[in-house]
Amino acid sequence: MTIGSGQLKVLISGGFSGAYQKLLPEFERTSGIKVATGSGASQGAGPQTIAAQLARGVPADVVILSREGLSELVAANRIAAGTERDLARVPLGVAVRAGTPKPDVRTVETFKQVLLKAKTVAVPESTSGIWLVAELFPRLGIADKISIKSAPRGTDATRMVAAGDVDLAVMPVSEILHAQGVDFAGSLVSQIQFVQTFSAAVVAGTKELEWSKRLIEFLASTRACEAIRKSGMEPLASSS
Repeated sequence: MTIGSGQLKVLISGGFSGAYQKLLPEFERTSGIKVATGSGASQGAGPQTIAAQLARGVPADVVILSREGLSELVAANRIAAGTERDLARVPLGVAVRAGTPKPDVRTVETFKQVLLKAKTVAVPESTSGIWLVAELFPRLGIADKISIKSAPRGTDATRMVAAGDVDLAVMPVSEILHAQGVDFAGSLVSQIQFVQTFSAAVVAGTKELEWSKRLIEFLASTRACEAIRKSGMEPLASSS
């Protein structure tokens, strides 16, 4: 079969984007398949979530997003059966404005104090932010004691930090490491950590099933591991 005349359409959330952007040129070069990439949040209520885009007919062959978001798409019959693949795991960390002192987040108590002292804390509106607001902040007893600013995407959260609009952001480490204007202050400790899995799947009804599977296989292969690690994530290729 001759490959080289088609194009895949991908919708991806922020968590896996850093690794994906590094890996995509190699995939296009070695496969001859061109890929058009759009973005959206894994979860949430906004119009730019991946689910909302698919629901209104935005074309896509492959989606890459948090496992929680993918489970919702499976339940909504948006995913081709048997095509789900876990790609990587990533913990939550803290982003501060570049060049400012890094706060101590090495224990539950120091992290709690950092949040209480901050004027405003940014969190993504997607999977990690939903968990922070609904689970962690209430568990720490600070939900009503801190000012939280929700950002539609992780990139919006880091922009807020870089601009000085908020003091810090709590979000996936992979969305902090390559962001402009912010520094990585550290990961949350294990007792209060939320490790997300980012997964890929083929969208139901695609006309490019085999090419879509080929892209996912590449992203889940050992060839992708180095780029995934450099983006702050743990590759899951060894378990595939």
